[in-house]
Amino acid sequence: MTTNANPETGREHEVGVLAAPLLRFDLNKEIQQLRSEGRWQTGHTAKTLVKYADFRVVLVVMKPGGRLEKHRTEGRISVQTLTGHVRFRTADQLIELPAGQMVALERDIPHDVEADSDSAILLTIAWPGTSV
Repeated sequence: MTTNANPETGREHEVGVLAAPLLRFDLNKEIQQLRSEGRWQTGHTAKTLVKYADFRVVLVVMKPGGRLEKHRTEGRISVQTLTGHVRFRTADQLIELPAGQMVALERDIPHDVEADSDSAILLTIAWPGTSV
């Protein structure tokens, strides 16, 4: 079931609580929700699950061929494939990441991600030296 996007945010899902002393998620339910959204049909969509000043967790679902174009982040990251299979590429390496695999990357290294099949990844970003 596809829902209509919120005209103020463009999001089709509820944002919910992003910062609290304890947060708990049903990742399978979150993945299903994102796959029901119209934006997923364009290749990928994402939802920030956790958002603190120095730490983020983002769930991304991707269709086959869906791509996060080359970019870099100011913080260190990890990318864990929950379902499916993605390719993680830096200038020097191509890393195959089937479900159950994870990669960690130092900050400011250009990279891109492409889905080989319907996939869900969990992106974690940590920024050094940021006050909370």
